[in-house]
Amino acid sequence: MDTEKTVNGSSATSQVKSAARVLDVLDDIAAHGPGTQLQLAKRLGIPKSSLHALLRTMCARGWLDTDETGSIYRLGVHTLTVSSAYLDGDPVLARAGAVMDEIAAATEETVHLGRLEGAEIIYTAKRESKHPLRMYSAVGRRLPAYTTALGRAMLAEMPEDVRGTLVPHEIKALTAQTITDRDALMAIIDKAVQVGYAEESEESCLGVRCFGVSLPFSRRSVDAISVAVPISRLGQGREDFIIETLLSVKARLSATRDNRLMR
Repeated sequence: MDTEKTVNGSSATSQVKSAARVLDVLDDIAAHGPGTQLQLAKRLGIPKSSLHALLRTMCARGWLDTDETGSIYRLGVHTLTVSSAYLDGDPVLARAGAVMDEIAAATEETVHLGRLEGAEIIYTAKRESKHPLRMYSAVGRRLPAYTTALGRAMLAEMPEDVRGTLVPHEIKALTAQTITDRDALMAIIDKAVQVGYAEESEESCLGVRCFGVSLPFSRRSVDAISVAVPISRLGQGREDFIIETLLSVKARLSATRDNRLMR
């Protein structure tokens, strides 16, 4: 069988090479954008001859599409169908929708729902502010967990030794305000453990401050909710109100026994 060994964490698993390559193509185009067959072969380290048949099959099944020249490959409409099915079937998203609406109505600001995957957060839902606000936070986007209030809120729920494995020793700045000193960053996450919420200021988006709390929907918190506010609209009283709103929602959910989802 066409298989290969790979190591994921501490356990080895067997993968079907052709299936792994299909997923690698989808992941690469999602992360780096469309590309020609040659560009994709170079980016993925797959022989061009092997990639040709793979791309044709993926196009025939709707997972990929090409431009009018037929030479540049991009994600196909079937990826949207599958993504929509995931969003519709996820139990956390169904439960969190009402919570997001409540916080959005109370604060009139942008509300995000995010999920921790490895050392990154993925935006899984969003409620727009009634005020204009441009952010790199479309549903499906990924950001390093340690730069966001969402991610820090989830990291704060983890044992100290576990959270340390998810914060790299060399931190890449997303903006001029991103904290790149690891010790300082770990201290910020430690503070989030103590106060029950996390925050960041202009570290993932200039001009915006975010506050986040984890959601107790599972035994191990991997989902969080945040409020993003332009600094120009954020006075001390406004900041306190947003934090109190988030903590109140978290406390209410924690006190409700049937809010937990088995995971």
